[in-house]
Amino acid sequence: MEKLSAHYWENVQRMNDLLGAGRNCDMVSRDYLIGGRQARIWVVDGFGQDAILERMGSVWLSLTEQDMTAVSVMEDFIQRFISFSEVNASSVVDDIVTAVLLGKSLLLVEGVQGAALIDAKEYPTRSVDEPADGKVLRGSHDGFVEAMVLNIAMLRRRIRDPHLTTEAMQLGSRSRTDAALCYLSDKADPLLLAEIRQKLQRIDVNSLSMGQESIAEAIRPKQWYNPFPKVRYSERPDTAAATVLEGGIVLLVDNSPAAMLLPTCFFDFMQEANDFYFPPLTGTYLRVLRMTVFFLSLFITPVWYLLASAPERLPQWLQFIAPQEEAALSLLAQLLVVEFLVDVLKLASLNTPDALSNSFSMLGALILGDFAVQASWLSPEVLVYMAFVSVAGFAQPGYELGYAFKLLRLVLLLLSAVWDVWGFTAGVAGILLLLITCKPIAGPGYLYPLIPFNGKALRRLLLREHISRSNT
Repeated sequence: MEKLSAHYWENVQRMNDLLGAGRNCDMVSRDYLIGGRQARIWVVDGFGQDAILERMGSVWLSLTEQDMTAVSVMEDFIQRFISFSEVNASSVVDDIVTAVLLGKSLLLVEGVQGAALIDAKEYPTRSVDEPADGKVLRGSHDGFVEAMVLNIAMLRRRIRDPHLTTEAMQLGSRSRTDAALCYLSDKADPLLLAEIRQKLQRIDVNSLSMGQESIAEAIRPKQWYNPFPKVRYSERPDTAAATVLEGGIVLLVDNSPAAMLLPTCFFDFMQEANDFYFPPLTGTYLRVLRMTVFFLSLFITPVWYLLASAPERLPQWLQFIAPQEEAALSLLAQLLVVEFLVDVLKLASLNTPDALSNSFSMLGALILGDFAVQASWLSPEVLVYMAFVSVAGFAQPGYELGYAFKLLRLVLLLLSAVWDVWGFTAGVAGILLLLITCKPIAGPGYLYPLIPFNGKALRRLLLREHISRSNT
């Protein structure tokens, strides 16, 4: 662990080389004369707050030699001449360089041992607008942003409890990304907290360029074949605050607006913020409706394929669901083609400018709808069922679980096409097996509170209960 030397100019040259002063256009350095002694400050252009640095510099330039007589260590200089609250002294070279690259201002003074790290930074950030994928009809309309400090402040604004702990750490050997574990020290499970902390400390990667997704892939169990998501994300501060108040743990990552909510079980994905901004009866109805429609989206096309491919199985009162028109493609091919085309349209919409989004939607509807039917490529029934599946996917707030159900629906459809009813039965059994064997990142189990069974917790997840002291 390299430390600063006792020679001022050696330290200046060392910092210039490591920070790239003169080589990097965004690394700004300036010399001062403080009480007759040489001094230099380094700051990344775009991070430092000019008003604060200018105000402190005016104080330093007014110091006399007599003021600096008794100052030999940086702690003394900080206590006497730096009024900014977020400042600390350090002599470790690696810590100093990392702090400057994080946005802190570095000050070295001749004849003063150590360096001052002044946290007068301000990251470029957007406004705390409501996230696009978590809108509510009522309630707060703010959302997390890419600056972790602001996200912690939004949590602290909602939880004014001294037990709220924000435990900072740095992840990634090269990126050194800031992360923070947020929890209530008197309510969070110590064993769960220790398990998550240990997994984070074991991460051995160069960078976390994809933010929370990079962390999730580094700490989750290696089950590549299991599509069920192991982590739930939210960009809503009220959802994150509720998780903390219920004894959960929230992981915030710098440069990412999505908070990781831990531990995560399957039934957590059935909840949405809108459920809690309506009365309990209405919230329960919305939740039951969402769960019913979402599970229907998994089985509706495979079941319809089994019935429509063998019309003799249909009772008289269900004859109307059989395809009434011939199509150029087989029934299985039609379902697969529309499944893939829906995803193509989703990918294309991500790159469509807002000014053209309405035109793009109408064009996509024409291509997949009327034109395809008139050309006898697709039957109207296929479009009806696939439209239901697409709409049901948007009723689920978690994109990860939505795509997990989509992949399982495709597998279930293919198994039904190859082995008929036996293939469908085997597919359903396989889905249940994947659910049972799915390993969460931490916590009692992926199917908790069903396995192990906890009736009270399961009821709270399935039904919207009245707000009480223990129910947030």
